[in-house]
Amino acid sequence: MIKFENVSKSYRVGKQYKQVLRNFSFEFPNDKNIALIGRNGAGKTTFLSLISGTSLPDKGKVTRQVSVSWPLGFGGAFHPQLTGRQNSKFVARIYGVNSDKLLRDVISFAELGDYFDMPVRTYSQGMRARLAFGASMAVDFKCYLVDEIIGVGDEQFRKKCRTILQDRLRNARVVMASHSEAMLRTYCQSALLIENGAVEYFDDLDLGLEKYHNIISN
Repeated sequence: MIKFENVSKSYRVGKQYKQVLRNFSFEFPNDKNIALIGRNGAGKTTFLSLISGTSLPDKGKVTRQVSVSWPLGFGGAFHPQLTGRQNSKFVARIYGVNSDKLLRDVISFAELGDYFDMPVRTYSQGMRARLAFGASMAVDFKCYLVDEIIGVGDEQFRKKCRTILQDRLRNARVVMASHSEAMLRTYCQSALLIENGAVEYFDDLDLGLEKYHNIISN
């Protein structure tokens, strides 16, 4: 169970603050995958970071009673001065999984070659995303947070991402932010729409997307 209780969150843009959430309360359903939709800059990435705990609310409370991944596609999950291997070992220790197995899985999946033993600060955005996705898939989370990650790399790599995520979601849920409606329809059944600090839940994904299209067309 993941629950938001009267959560407010804003972030600084220049000399002003952008309100992402305002007194938002919501209990995430256990039986549906959720599409996170909204305009560019609406706060989808910030919302995912609140779920994961990588960002704290300005006020209110976020409760997690299931294991939640960090936001896939969020390069800040790793220490830039450490190598991909060192960061992966740290993930294994934090989440209590076998380090050798996790390393084998990440090396096989991320396809980073010699860069795996180089500092993450030398990685491109796509390489960081590969490392994040590979390390996360190596841990048995009950809720995966996805932020456009499946669009990284060539078609062969994207297919590999889709295959392993579908396998994990047989026993887990996902909250997914993406501009690809085809991707959202593949994985999600419901939606959370963020607009001007307000969040609306739609039990049916099509209704959420319809409302989103109405907003952006005005």
